[in-house]
Amino acid sequence: MEKYIVKKVKEKKNINVEVPGSKSITNRALMLAAISNGTCKLNGVLFSDDSRAFLECLERLGFQLEIDEEKKQVIIKGENGHIPNNNVTINVRSAGTAARFMTVLLAVCGGDYILESSEQMKKRPMSQLLESLRGKGVDINCLEKEGHFPFEIHSQGICQTDISIDTTKSSQYASALLMAGAVNGMNVRLTGSRVEGAYIKITLRMLEQFGIRCEEAKDTNEEGCGNTKVYRIQKKEFSKEQYDIEPDMSAACYFYAMGLLLGVKSKVKGIRLDSMQGDVKFLQVLKKLGCNISETDAVEIDAENVNEYSGIEIDMSDFSDQALTMAVVAAFAKTPTKIMNVGHIRVQESDRVQVIVNELRKLGCGAEILVEHGSTDILITPKMMHGAEIDTYEDHRVAMSFAMAGLRIDGVIINNPMCCKKTFENYFEVLERIY
Repeated sequence: MEKYIVKKVKEKKNINVEVPGSKSITNRALMLAAISNGTCKLNGVLFSDDSRAFLECLERLGFQLEIDEEKKQVIIKGENGHIPNNNVTINVRSAGTAARFMTVLLAVCGGDYILESSEQMKKRPMSQLLESLRGKGVDINCLEKEGHFPFEIHSQGICQTDISIDTTKSSQYASALLMAGAVNGMNVRLTGSRVEGAYIKITLRMLEQFGIRCEEAKDTNEEGCGNTKVYRIQKKEFSKEQYDIEPDMSAACYFYAMGLLLGVKSKVKGIRLDSMQGDVKFLQVLKKLGCNISETDAVEIDAENVNEYSGIEIDMSDFSDQALTMAVVAAFAKTPTKIMNVGHIRVQESDRVQVIVNELRKLGCGAEILVEHGSTDILITPKMMHGAEIDTYEDHRVAMSFAMAGLRIDGVIINNPMCCKKTFENYFEVLERIY
């Protein structure tokens, strides 16, 4: 499917859908199960381009896997911190989590590897992580552009060491080190603006759930200043017979946002207010915009009495995967919206800050980038909108977010819609079933 023509909703009805498992939790669970000592059954697994890339890497590395996509289940035989095939080439494709997690895991466990990727992933910087690992004696040779995929890793392993990582540009580096630290023991010092970010909190919670001892320690670095957190991960055998993965809150938010845009009730199966996923904060944004939120067997938002809503100023640094969703919601508000502190999303699957401005302007909405006092913000000024062809930049979140606009206005066409396979391969099928 090269293009998807979104159908404007003419007859409103309530939304009741099911979304895949969480990408963030799925890939963390795959890594933790692989380094555990014993067999682990993962339930509710997300099957998408990203998770399949992660599974393919594990298979190439020699891990024994039983994969049942119909049951959304993967059974992994953990190798207690060892890599069965420690001289092999793997391809992380376009999966950011696989790229960061695998790089750290292989460096920590040791061996000789070549890590390849898609052209899209080659554009995403890795220099900060690679330099941190080089500082611990890991030989890394970039094969094309320095600081980027593809590269070789030659490592004798990393054992019982202290390592620092800046969380400002990507918290995935920190999560990778925290999890891999369980292999040989490690003290991980986090610096930068997101030392307590939502994805780091997911990682810490999952370490606890898998039985890995991770303690916050005092920062003894004399140069320590500003935001710092130090975590001591002890080397210890651990196992987990079964682990249930939450539904993906990022995916659920599209359907909750649709509820507001259409003035209906929206419920997503299995979503809980106590979710450990950071995007649960988006529900509180919807509440600010006038929606009622309740939870019985799942979270439901009720926007039936919301005829219109005003724009807001909102710091989205800690749930920035919803910046695109919020941008489309903001386009239909009565007054301007300012999305703040999202500079780090300029180096994700696309430059999402610029993409928001480009594509909203195509629809007739006002949008501009503001850079002041070290913060990158987006100012969205609602105007009369019209249909347009939306370019997706090979970015799944662009495709899914801007499809929402077409439910309100005629003529919205999504180019390359199937880039959503990265995390939610049947998104447009679910959209069709709703309306």
